[in-house]
Amino acid sequence: MSELIIGGKQIAPGSTKQIELPVVRLYTDTDISMPVHVIRAKKDGPTVFVSAAIHGDEINGVEIVRRLIKLKSFKLSRGSLIMVPLVNVYGMLSQTRYMPDRRDLNRCFPGSSKGSLAGIVARSFMSEIVEHCDYGIDLHTGAIHRSNLPQIRANLDDKETLELAEAFGVPVLLNSNLRDGSLRQAATEVGCKVLLYEAGEALRFDELAIRAGVRGVQQVLYQLGMVRRRRTSKVTPYIANTSSWTRAAASGIVTNLKNMGDQVAKGEPLARIGSPLGETFATVEASRSGIIIGKQNIPLVQQGDAMFHIAYFSDMDEEIADNIQSMSDTLLPTREGGATQE
Repeated sequence: MSELIIGGKQIAPGSTKQIELPVVRLYTDTDISMPVHVIRAKKDGPTVFVSAAIHGDEINGVEIVRRLIKLKSFKLSRGSLIMVPLVNVYGMLSQTRYMPDRRDLNRCFPGSSKGSLAGIVARSFMSEIVEHCDYGIDLHTGAIHRSNLPQIRANLDDKETLELAEAFGVPVLLNSNLRDGSLRQAATEVGCKVLLYEAGEALRFDELAIRAGVRGVQQVLYQLGMVRRRRTSKVTPYIANTSSWTRAAASGIVTNLKNMGDQVAKGEPLARIGSPLGETFATVEASRSGIIIGKQNIPLVQQGDAMFHIAYFSDMDEEIADNIQSMSDTLLPTREGGATQE
């Protein structure tokens, strides 16, 4: 089994280790470190990273990793798992998306040890974590005041990546192009295939998003032969090759007519925008038929604001919306005693 060294610490096969990976100090001379939790099976196999909070205000992923670490039934049978619950520690301290140098860390990869603060952190994450790995799962949420339906974004034209995305077990898969400077692009260039999981809203815990994420990571690891199968209900995923935001046609106060996960037809009203005195200024309509996979939550808009993110499918099928509801019914607890916490 190959040697694994992170932050100067060697992690032996069959062991578990927590590492504080040093990054750049604050100007108060306070040490800052990136927490890393490593699990290695005795048997050789793939090395996978799970990362969260590359954007410091996207905290659902932090909770997903926390629950995976605490899960007593979670045991690797082969390979290595590297979990990093806080990549952008600086952003989480200030509850912001960005780094202290005002850069988006997810546009600074692969980084440079002689670059900006964001570049230094990106380079450290690449060299200490990603370059050891064959696969990765990067956990994200929507921006502040925006929610995302649980979804996987990845290069679905790659057969193996598609199989892993389907195994994750969320209803919507988005065939997403690589963005310059993103972790996903940099990882791909060093031979590491990455799934990007989007779910929930910044600075909020979303129980459905968290449970779907915990289950999804385990199912990907099962697909890779790294853990034993758990009993779960099967979710049939549907691939969307395109998506777009529907924007506010006027400024005002919003009355939503559609919700996350709803199937909508071209021309169907999504929301009304009106004045404080009750006058209706505009109706926001779907430009194409699809499924709402993201939406703005704050009921106040300026003209041009992005309001509804709609994914478009080659074959619209009512089963897509049904599968979204089925996932919610399976993962969320009910008064009658539904799903238990992961």
